[in-house]
Amino acid sequence: MDPVVVVGAGPVGMSAALGLRARGLPVTVLEAEPRGRTRPGSRALFVHKETLRLLDDMRPGLAARVAEYGRTWQTRRTLYRGREVYARTFPPPSFPPPFTSLRQVDTERLLLAACEAAGVEFVWDARVAAVRVTDSSAVVSCEDGRGWTAGHVVAADGARSAVRQELGIRMEGTSSAGFHVVVDVADIPGAELPLERVFHYEHPGVGGRSVMRVPFTGGFQLDVQCRDDDRQESWGTEQAVREWLPAVVGEGYAERILWVSTYRFLRKVATDFTDPGHRVLLVGEAAHLFPPFGARGMNSGIADAAAAAQAVADGTRESVARFAAARRTAALFNSEAAGAALAHLRPRSRIVRAKQRTAAALAPVLPWCGTWLEHAPYGPRHGSPASAGRKY
Repeated sequence: MDPVVVVGAGPVGMSAALGLRARGLPVTVLEAEPRGRTRPGSRALFVHKETLRLLDDMRPGLAARVAEYGRTWQTRRTLYRGREVYARTFPPPSFPPPFTSLRQVDTERLLLAACEAAGVEFVWDARVAAVRVTDSSAVVSCEDGRGWTAGHVVAADGARSAVRQELGIRMEGTSSAGFHVVVDVADIPGAELPLERVFHYEHPGVGGRSVMRVPFTGGFQLDVQCRDDDRQESWGTEQAVREWLPAVVGEGYAERILWVSTYRFLRKVATDFTDPGHRVLLVGEAAHLFPPFGARGMNSGIADAAAAAQAVADGTRESVARFAAARRTAALFNSEAAGAALAHLRPRSRIVRAKQRTAAALAPVLPWCGTWLEHAPYGPRHGSPASAGRKY
């Protein structure tokens, strides 16, 4: 039985390793960073129901552990310039819940424990330097001279994927001009904010910039949409956040900031998800980059990982080719959906802003207007061809 090498020990790489072990394949995960590395910030927050089901297929009981640690809120609210235009509280969910929310560091901790229990071998401080594909195998070499020969390689080594670059596969797409500020904030014990997700269009407390607040276990994340001409030092540093944070969530949180980062909307998809020899499979951010709205990144990456594990277990060139075609189709759909969200969040025409103002004004008498304002920032969820597999 040919061993499989997975490059990258993030949530997508570890999910691929679990999927391969569930099919009885020996797996070695190569991670460029040392064991116990610090990965600050919430990063990917949402683990959706479909992803929980995939994880449970890979390792029974894992979905329950992830869901029990995370938080599932029942209330979603949308505001426009300080006025509520949408609010809905859902009944308590059954299992699996529609989603659970936890910081990526906690998702990775749970996945690592599951991988070790499943017999996945990890090699830390193993930074990939070269990949060579033959008719019967793939050879991965690291910077320190160590090397591995495998029947297949699953590349889950992120946006700057060394494996993808070694194969000469390009990323195609766009990036937006403006940036967002992401802030993780710890709860104030005994005075936690309501367990609800809030999206606020043109928040008056931050000069009309839109803000989203999402709870996670132990705190919450804020995402502030800055303008194209904003300077990062004025909005995206910890000192800058301390100045505007009270206007968004109230006093007392300036000393509870856990992490501050900035990002731009990136919509990029690899030109192919496998090499010509069908020995290497690209998954997650090695294959596609999406903005975080709609939680498409990690969830689609874990769907990639599940599909890659099945293709490798099938053991044919045709199965890998089908994987590459189906998951690229899904990625292109997600990219288009992210583009629709971007056009709504950062409108380039007065018409879109006028539609938003009109919908906010009519929401009290026409509830579907508030529903549109609630759903539009995340882009369409359905419409991906059946060949792409699941929602993501």
